[in-house]
Amino acid sequence: MVDYGVFRSGFPDSPNFPFLKTLGLRSIIYLCPEPYPEANMKFLNANGIRLFQFGIEGSKEPFVNIPEDLIRDALKLVLDARNRPLLIHCKRGKHRTGCLVGCLRKLQNWCLSTIFDEYLRYAADKARVADQRFMEQFDISSLKQLPSSFSYSNS
Repeated sequence: MVDYGVFRSGFPDSPNFPFLKTLGLRSIIYLCPEPYPEANMKFLNANGIRLFQFGIEGSKEPFVNIPEDLIRDALKLVLDARNRPLLIHCKRGKHRTGCLVGCLRKLQNWCLSTIFDEYLRYAADKARVADQRFMEQFDISSLKQLPSSFSYSNS
């Protein structure tokens, strides 16, 4: 769990569907460009879950830019209470998901070292300096104030 009503994971498969159903999801934010599998779409449709897809390419290249506009648009969905509970995922739940969650943490006023610690817990030895640089440089000023339903760090 990222915060109240916000979850993260790697790509859910059919064995995960019963657990996902217990979360009462309203939305899924999918951060990959590949089409969502038919079995997953059937599950979403059967359970009234909306899919929001942001086609962010996965890249191991150090100078490939993460599209800031897509992360910003995805964050707006996360902040909108009408979309929660929601699940954020990419393929493994590490890099693209980690960047989106890291940018949410900036909105929650987390210090960078704590944001990076959380990112590293998921990415482990696959951590990318480019992801951390992106989170550090991401400008949150154009986003609305954090809704009161989210936790907020006073540090």
